[in-house]
Amino acid sequence: MNGLIMAGQLLLGLSILVILHELGHFLAARAFGIKVEKFYLFFDAWGVKLFSFKKGDVEYGIGWLPLGGYVKIAGMIDESMDTEQMKLPPQPWEFRSKPAWQRLIVMLGGIIVNIIVGIIIFWMLTFRYGETFIPNSSVQNGIHPGSIGKEVGLKDGDKVIAINGKKVIRFEEVISPKVLMGNTTLTVMRDGKALNIRVPDNILNQVSDLGLAEFISPDPRISTRIRQVAPNTPAAKAGVKAGDRLLSVNGKPALFRDQLTDQLQLSKNKTVPLVVDRAGERVNLTAKLDATGVFGVAFNVDEIRTQTLNYGFLESLPIGADKAWKTFSDNAKGIWKVITGKVQAQKAFSGPVEIARKIYGGEWIWARFWASTGFISIALAFMNLLPIPALDGGHVVFLLIEMVKGKPVSDKFLERAQIAGFVILLSLMVFVLGNDIFKAFMGK
Repeated sequence: MNGLIMAGQLLLGLSILVILHELGHFLAARAFGIKVEKFYLFFDAWGVKLFSFKKGDVEYGIGWLPLGGYVKIAGMIDESMDTEQMKLPPQPWEFRSKPAWQRLIVMLGGIIVNIIVGIIIFWMLTFRYGETFIPNSSVQNGIHPGSIGKEVGLKDGDKVIAINGKKVIRFEEVISPKVLMGNTTLTVMRDGKALNIRVPDNILNQVSDLGLAEFISPDPRISTRIRQVAPNTPAAKAGVKAGDRLLSVNGKPALFRDQLTDQLQLSKNKTVPLVVDRAGERVNLTAKLDATGVFGVAFNVDEIRTQTLNYGFLESLPIGADKAWKTFSDNAKGIWKVITGKVQAQKAFSGPVEIARKIYGGEWIWARFWASTGFISIALAFMNLLPIPALDGGHVVFLLIEMVKGKPVSDKFLERAQIAGFVILLSLMVFVLGNDIFKAFMGK
């Protein structure tokens, strides 16, 4: 069932974004009097289509190959590779007959719409739900670094107070892209002293392999103050009560949840001594653990206080725009790290399987669905802007060359560039899909 929900969200989200992207091209072309022959969601490769109808001089339809969508614009070398049309004399309603600046706007139309859609989604989510975060000032017990964080130099209980010299206001900043992109300096308080910890450029490689929690736990470090004890569990049978705070397990400190978890994993199928603080008194208990190491308690998470900021309709707009811009710039930084060899491509790129699994997830929550769709909308805008032939960015590059030189690139060159672009895109699709399947198979 989870798989169906993931697939359903992915299909719906991408369908919305593809239709709106192509609508951007369609409306821009129509605004300049350019004839549009086809408007398709998905590709009708080899003429195979699931559904189509004609209205006016445009054929609308759904193809069978779910790798995007397209509008067929008259007088343009595009996905259709209709070279026969290009051999005929130019007509006034064709793309090639229009000024370069108009053609540039047509090619940027889809990208512009994706950016606008992303801003609107983030704007509406901010207006509807506000921003909920954990104030860094309320994180009294510091952080719990995993193996990656400890290798970098972080320690249990460190309090991150600044990132690149800028004060941390929200705890979530500690695990945000501005840290995970690497080449970052974390200022931490440790034993009353401020220390600078350098996060390396290639940290994303390790995070991709081992998970975010092996850098820094997504949750602040909390104490082992017990809120609830589940019946018939090792904790209940040992006599642990709500309100107790664990002090040690098997003679090792267990003042915090991460310390308790570590000791429980080392004590599976063992009988271990416990020490708890009960109303200011130390009480000695004994627990018999099973093969899972599950203890059976819920902790008092009230010590982690969240704060929600609500905004008016217009107040939410610049916040939504800022989120869209950060998403765009993070994509740019990520691609640059791949190009410069700081991050391996297989660690950085995700395809449809990974998007369905890790971005949309197996539970249909509308707020998360729209947040994920907004993120992907901005990512699609960035990817389409890349100067690869067959993408909008490739066409933009050729148009800019034309505007500088004063004459267009030859049709023959455009045909060859389009074919080369298709080969590049197909190779990328095979790579990311294979990478997705490998990660799913390996449980990453």
